[in-house]
Formats: sequence, C-alpha cells, structure tokens
Amino acid sequence: MMNPFPTLSRTGLGLLLLVLCGPALSATPEEKIASAMSAAPPSVSAAATILDWPDNMADPMPELRAGSNGWVCLPDMPASPGNDPMCLDDVWMGWLHAWMTKTPPKIDKMGFGYMLQGGTPESNTDPYAAGPADDNEWITEAVPHLMILVPDAAMLDALPHQHDNGGPWVMWRDTPYVHIMAPMPRHTP
Repeated sequence: MMNPFPTLSRTGLGLLLLVLCGPALSATPEEKIASAMSAAPPSVSAAATILDWPDNMADPMPELRAGSNGWVCLPDMPASPGNDPMCLDDVWMGWLHAWMTKTPPKIDKMGFGYMLQGGTPESNTDPYAAGPADDNEWITEAVPHLMILVPDAAMLDALPHQHDNGGPWVMWRDTPYVHIMAPMPRHTP
C-alpha cells in the first residue's frame, strides 16, 4: 500500500500532533472499522479496505481490514474537531498523497470520495489554512458530501464556488487540489 505521508507538510504536522495528542481518545480496531465504514454507503464500504491513521505520519497507514472492491476507507481522526471518516477510490488516494506532500496530483480520470459524516471545519479556498481568515471562506459546519475529481479543472469553471449555495460547489479553486463538493444526506450506519 502506498504511503501517503512520506514528508510532513504544515497540515501533516498538524495531523501528526492531533494523532499523537489523542491517545486517550483511541478507539478499538472494531470501532475504527465502524467509523470508517460510516463514511460511505454499504455498497462501497462493505468490501472496502480499511486503513488507520498511523501514529507517525511518516509511516504507512496500518491495515485494519483487507478489502476487495478498490475502495479505501479511513476512520475519524480521533483528535480532529469534526467527524471526518472518508472512503476514497484510487484517484482520491493519489490526490490524498499529493495533498499531504504538497505536490500536484495527477488526475487522469474521474475520482470519487465519500465523507457522509461531514468533516472538519476548513477553508473553501486554501487547502492548508489552519483557521479562519478574512479571505479564506471558512466553513464552520461541514456537511456530509461526495467529493468529485475531474481530469480537466477547466470543466469546473462554470460551477458555483460558494459553499452555502444549497447544492454542489467547487472547493479549493485555483489550486491543484480543486474538486467538486456535492452535499449528501448524513449516513446512518
């Protein structure tokens, strides 16, 4: 399995601190698997590989359960402020690696990722923002969503950029990490 954390970015360091500072919040492997599976519909999560966040972000992600459908699900990060489990296809796993290493992702086909529990408060414009600022369109309440990558970012030019428009929007526009956020109903496992 690819190690999505070969070097630590500011975000990676933040994630590392969250993981290392959260041992009292540790969950059992079974709880982590249930958390990870709650990120997507059972048609995706039931046969997905379940990985865990490593104790050291430079290490590979430990496998909690082998899968057979090409999807990878990750549990909620224990010390993050939101409930942010996710299920990602191979395109999104490559994107995650690129985002964590601050390198441009190679998107050569559409990619899909589920976060049906919501997520963590974050900027709509800056993929590495650590908190709200006047110019970063901070999203305080994450909504459950499907994330969509496209091979040609120009395809997204005509889509809305406002996260509070009631429908899909483009997040992190004008960055290599641009993607569509499509609000979805919260998944109740």
